[in-house]
Amino acid sequence: MKATAVAHPIQGLIKYHGLADPILRLPFHDSISVCTAPLTTRTTIEFGDFPRDGAAIDRRPVSGRELERILAVVDAVRTCAKIRERFRMESVNDFPSNVGLGASASGFAALAMAASKAAGLEVTIEDISRIARLGAGSATRAVVGGFSKWRRGVSDADSYAVPLAGPELEIGIVVALVPAYKETESAHAEAPASPLFQARLAEMPKMLAEMELAIRTRDIGKICTLAERDTLLLHGITMTGPRELLLWRPETVQVIHAVKRMREEGVPAFFSIDTGATVYVNTFPDRVDAVESRVRDLGIQTIRCHVGGPARALEDHLF
Repeated sequence: MKATAVAHPIQGLIKYHGLADPILRLPFHDSISVCTAPLTTRTTIEFGDFPRDGAAIDRRPVSGRELERILAVVDAVRTCAKIRERFRMESVNDFPSNVGLGASASGFAALAMAASKAAGLEVTIEDISRIARLGAGSATRAVVGGFSKWRRGVSDADSYAVPLAGPELEIGIVVALVPAYKETESAHAEAPASPLFQARLAEMPKMLAEMELAIRTRDIGKICTLAERDTLLLHGITMTGPRELLLWRPETVQVIHAVKRMREEGVPAFFSIDTGATVYVNTFPDRVDAVESRVRDLGIQTIRCHVGGPARALEDHLF
C-alpha cells in the first residue's frame, strides 16, 4: 500500500480568489491555469501499521494547519477505499516553496494521485482532481496538467478541472524569483471583504471566455495579455481587503517596470503574479532568451519554464 506520484506547479492565468465554501474549497468562479515544467513535487505515501499519521515536506515534519490540509485529502481517500490504516507521507519540491510558485498545487495534486494509487482506488482523473481540491483549490488543475480550467461547481461532485490544451501549446515562461513569504490562505479569506471584489466577479465571465478562446485558438499574445490584466485585478483586491495585504516587494515592482519597458521596445513580455511576490514573465517561445537576459540584468534569479503535463505515478519512491 505504497505509491509515488509527481506533479507540476501551476501559474494562474485567470486566477481564483476567495472561497465560497472554505470546507469543500469551492470558489466563487471558474479559473484557468498552466502547469509549469520542469518544476515538480514528488510525493510518496504508504498506508500501514503506523502508530500515527505522519507527514514531512522537504524533510520537515508538518503539523497544525499544514497537516489538517493533508488529512483532508488522505481522509477522503481512506473513506472512498474503506480503509483505516495510518499513513506515512514524504513530499519533496525541486523548486523554492511558499514564494508564489504554486507548490501547494503540485503538492496536493501529487498527494491525491499517490494516495489514490496506494489505497487501490479505481478512479478517473476527474475524481483525483476533486480529491486534490480538498487540500488546495489550484491542485485541481495541477492534476490535469497543461492549460486547464477548474469548473467552480456547486458541490463536491461537480467542482473539478478539465483540460483545455496540453504541452503542445508552447508558451515561454521566465520566473523572476522574489523570495518572500506568501499568505494565500489569508488572502482568500479576506478577498470578499474588498470593495473591488464584486467588480472582479462581474468581469470574470468575460475574461474566462476570452482566455478559453485564446487557448483554443493558440493566441499566445492574448493569453499573456489577459493573464497580466487578471494579475492587476486580483492584487487590487488583495491590497484593499481588511488587512491591506501588500504581497509585492521592491523587486516585484522592478520586474513589472522592466516588462513594460521591454514591450515599449518591441519585446513581447507580460507579467503575471499569483498570491506572492514572485513574477512570471510570459512571452513567445522564441523570445525567452531575450526576456530572461533582461530580467537577469536586474540582479534577480530566474527559472526558465515550459508547459507541463498532468500528474503521474512513479515507481521511484522517496522511502
